[in-house]
Amino acid sequence: MTRIVIIGGGPGGYEAALVGAQLGAEVTVVDCDGLGGASVLTDCVPSKTLIATAEVMTTFDSSYEELGIVVADDTPHIEQAARVVGVDLGKVNRRVKRLALAQSHDITASVTRAGARVMRGRGKLGGPQGIDGTRDVIVTAADGTETILTADAVLIATGGTPREIPDAMPDGERILNWTQVYDLEELPEELIVVGSGVTGAEFAGAYQALGSRVTLVSSRDRVLPGEDPDAAAVLEDVFRRRGMNVIGRSRAESAKRVGDRVEVTLSDGRVITGTHCLMAVGAIPNTKDMNLEESGVRLKESGHIWTDKVSRTSSPGVYAAGDVTGVFALASVAAMQGRIAMYHFLGDAVAPLNLKTVSSNVFTDPEIATVGYTQADVDAGKIDARVVKLPLLRNPRAKMQGIRDGFVKLFCRPGTGIVVGGVVVSPRASELIHPISIAVDNNLTVEQIANAFTVYPSLSGSIAEVARQLHTRKAGGEA
Repeated sequence: MTRIVIIGGGPGGYEAALVGAQLGAEVTVVDCDGLGGASVLTDCVPSKTLIATAEVMTTFDSSYEELGIVVADDTPHIEQAARVVGVDLGKVNRRVKRLALAQSHDITASVTRAGARVMRGRGKLGGPQGIDGTRDVIVTAADGTETILTADAVLIATGGTPREIPDAMPDGERILNWTQVYDLEELPEELIVVGSGVTGAEFAGAYQALGSRVTLVSSRDRVLPGEDPDAAAVLEDVFRRRGMNVIGRSRAESAKRVGDRVEVTLSDGRVITGTHCLMAVGAIPNTKDMNLEESGVRLKESGHIWTDKVSRTSSPGVYAAGDVTGVFALASVAAMQGRIAMYHFLGDAVAPLNLKTVSSNVFTDPEIATVGYTQADVDAGKIDARVVKLPLLRNPRAKMQGIRDGFVKLFCRPGTGIVVGGVVVSPRASELIHPISIAVDNNLTVEQIANAFTVYPSLSGSIAEVARQLHTRKAGGEA
């Protein structure tokens, strides 16, 4: 029986384990924290659970009056402008951790039920491939004891950890990274978020919705510098309109605790203060002390593992998946990389990873969902595409629900009308991007999208409307 050892139990690892076991291999998953990895225990599942509460708060605060909802409240008339809905952050965080743990247990049950073995400990490669084609994996348990596993193939899926700035080290109380925020019992009164990428933007928007006064420090010209510029502009406008202090073109040099407050010093010498500071300045791959380069595994300058389109590393029989590869920091991509690795090694039919069919979502309010080629690709001349953008303000369902911000944007090839990309900015954009993902993955045309029935009224109707505009548009350009 083919022996496979998987180091790391995140989406890349546990999805690979399910496929490997299904295809008849003897699979061992080596993990030290609990299956699901950071995605389930400290990152994706917890943050989106927190954001779910924030979303309810935002929806209520921003639209209950417009929708005619009356809240019975005994607040004195002079204080009527005060919030009528609050949040118990301790209770929210206890729910967050409970759901994350339950999800981890469910994944463990699925993996063991499939026939794979789960082994607690930290794994590392034992050296180059042996003359018989096998490899050793050294597993160190919490008590220091070591076990050597022999494998025909190894998958490394060890993920990443929050990047730290030497002069802004988290203390878990006032200066936090994104794995530590779920231990807070009380809502930060004044939260400084350093970093305006996906993680920083999501937490900044969530805590603002929960009631914190938020300052977002961005080293770039705008928030979400890696996202569609129109989408980022909408979100930044929403953030500012809701009272967030967004400081652009400013890099944080240090953060230090002064009593019950935190002082953040910017590169231009300015000092901003708050009760708490969240450092969201990226992640580093967990490749240290794993004997990788000594075993023939090539690393990039960033420390990520180099892989090809079927998840192979530079060392025979060693594959890698997930954040440790530096491809896309998405659970869906990690899972696909892990599955592809197993399909490839075990001789099953496999299609190489195609990043132009990957859909992703930023869980802010409004959400930003994207798939395929981007506006940056079009502007840089990487692809010739026609573009139409339709504001949600024209959508009847959006009007009924009090939705003011957002749009649908599609990219299609000029001659064929084949859909090559799209952007949706709206509540639940993560649900609305799927039909566009199907179109991109299957080379559907705007005519096919336009001719498919949609429900009236619905937000998805805007996708069909954009397709109709692209169908009738004779020249390139943006609407």
